Amino acid sequence: MNSWNQILAPQAEPLTPTALAVGFAAPVTDLGLIAFTGEESATFLHSQLTNDVEHLGAQDIRLAAYCSPKGRLLASFLMWRDEQSVYLQVARDIQPAIQKRLQMFVLRAKTKASDATDQRVLLGIGGGLGEAVLQTWFDALPAKPYTKLDHPLGTLLRVADAFGAPRYLWLLAPETADTVAPVLADRLVVGGNEAWRLAEIHAGVPVITAPTQEQFVPQMVNYELLGGVNFKKGCYPGQEIVARSQYLGKLKRRTALATIADPSVAPGTEVFAPADPGQPCGMVVNAAPNGAGGVDALVEMKLDALEAGDVHARAADGPALHFLPLPYVLDKLDV
Repeated sequence: MNSWNQILAPQAEPLTPTALAVGFAAPVTDLGLIAFTGEESATFLHSQLTNDVEHLGAQDIRLAAYCSPKGRLLASFLMWRDEQSVYLQVARDIQPAIQKRLQMFVLRAKTKASDATDQRVLLGIGGGLGEAVLQTWFDALPAKPYTKLDHPLGTLLRVADAFGAPRYLWLLAPETADTVAPVLADRLVVGGNEAWRLAEIHAGVPVITAPTQEQFVPQMVNYELLGGVNFKKGCYPGQEIVARSQYLGKLKRRTALATIADPSVAPGTEVFAPADPGQPCGMVVNAAPNGAGGVDALVEMKLDALEAGDVHARAADGPALHFLPLPYVLDKLDV
């Protein structure tokens, strides 16, 4: 019998946003998972991350970030817990270093970090048909974004909607994945990491990877708009600068959604405006092939450049950015 990863092998050609909007399934292998286990796990992580961990409920999911002392993003996480552990889902390319750094600061706290990435298969499901297909196995689904459901068939995380439809991450055992894979492949279009990243980009949710570490304070990538920063919690590394950026900042910057007709544009690519061609006005946070020969991307930039609408990748005369609407409203916060 074919295994789940053979049945759910991604298509050779990148999927388009239109195809994802109909309904898709995607094995996700470029996200790692750190488990913090021990009675003081939540207390320790509460002191390190931008969001409230101590009051994280059993059915809650939250975005959270880990900052340098200068308030710059070292990592972004999707965070949840069970009875034993608090879990941090993070870009796999930075996971080992982030896990090691966090463990360094544990000191006497009763918690220990471990790599839980390979304990479960991770499937991303979304689009208009995604819910109906999941109801093949689940009597009920998480009712709103950023909630989860624990089930005999695995843990189902509902994350931010995209394309006007719910999106889910399903953590399940390999043998369960073998059972559900044929149904998913029959009823949904199959993608891979790039398809999931494209959906994440259209949801407006940034993921920090190696090329963009220490480039942004959280507000530059809209993180507080997504609920990833709690300004009422206690101290954490970089907290003073993050708070100052919220209330006393001067540079107006946000992250926008754009399509770019250049398949080589990648995270870390700088963008430029003709009004000031000598200095970059921003940087690509995330990018994924859009099935039309280019990429769709989340791009951090000065708001005046975004409002002018004339922005280009790599140079002021480089490939143009064509802006698309985000599923949430950008305000003019000074950061």
